[in-house]
Amino acid sequence: MSSASDPALKTTPLHSLHTELGGRLVDFAGWELPIQYEGVVAEHNWCRTSAALFDVSHMGVVELHGEDVAASLEQLTPAGLTTLKPGKIRYALFTNDEGGVIDDLMVTNVGEHLMIIVNAARRDIDLPHLRANLPSDGPAKVKIIERTDVALLALQGPKAVATFARLAPAVSDMSFMEALAVEVTLDGHADPIALSVSRSGYTGEDGLEIVVPGNAAESLARWLLAQDEVKPAGLGARDTLRLEASLCLYGNDLSESITPVEADLKWTMPKRRREAKDFPGAAIIMDQYNNGPARVRVGLAAAGRRPVRDHTSLKTQAGEAAGEVSSGGYGPTVEHPVAMGYVPPEHAVIGTELIADVRGTDVGVTVVDLPFVAHNYRR
Repeated sequence: MSSASDPALKTTPLHSLHTELGGRLVDFAGWELPIQYEGVVAEHNWCRTSAALFDVSHMGVVELHGEDVAASLEQLTPAGLTTLKPGKIRYALFTNDEGGVIDDLMVTNVGEHLMIIVNAARRDIDLPHLRANLPSDGPAKVKIIERTDVALLALQGPKAVATFARLAPAVSDMSFMEALAVEVTLDGHADPIALSVSRSGYTGEDGLEIVVPGNAAESLARWLLAQDEVKPAGLGARDTLRLEASLCLYGNDLSESITPVEADLKWTMPKRRREAKDFPGAAIIMDQYNNGPARVRVGLAAAGRRPVRDHTSLKTQAGEAAGEVSSGGYGPTVEHPVAMGYVPPEHAVIGTELIADVRGTDVGVTVVDLPFVAHNYRR
């Protein structure tokens, strides 16, 4: 059952469809979005076996235009962007002068410009950050366009691509972290609809993320939901899926006080960028890269079936402080509680047994390999 609409919250082009489908609507980063429809576990399991449709239109879609836009944007991140070829996508991190992560984002080389997808809770931070730090005049000028006229849908699961290929056959040939511009014909629209489709997602499963004009989003969603393989899913299942896949959530596993090295995201920094050291926080980040950080992100499996939630403190068997859980909950696929947290390196060895303080009760947790569920991307 849906909640009463809060006029103070922003809504996506699919808001009325969420209500029609009985989505339970909640406040998420200032947006009214469905946390679930049928139920988190059912939607989670459907995504793992078929195809789930998520509305992620609350995320920011931004275009960056300019002659040297990749070189300019590269100065804000340790990622390598000047080597990003047309039709390819790269995961990147905006860092601050202390080496912390301002936001994590997806960067796509569309060909004539770059498109970035930023987190909903950080878009009001990211846009001013871009405007303040990208050239606003001269030959390297970057034009920043926030695309408030589009929606973003995520179709995730092992049957997602084959299902969408009925509408746009070309997506079948895409690989993970590739993007493609396609046109589709939808009922109620006289002209073909232009979509930007990426083979990417936030569930660990194969799937697509689709940028669609806002006035065509509901038509596209209805076409997808008419397919037998597709059911709607809410933010609850999105969180359990990404946790099992050990994907970081900004505000939990990433923040302005957590560095890419601490977050086990060294792979986002190619050798060329590490050697250049010309990104914010480079001195701190590279010191950690070469000498090791004071804490690291690890996987944690809890004993029993009681979930160990975010911000739960951790201690050693001897009762000494040993870090904190950053994300935690129950993993429907693995059928036991799963969590990620930050601990000192000496406690990060696989098999290390720690204790979580769950509301005054000691719960044993063991450091385990990540991810909890293997990624099923098409390489």
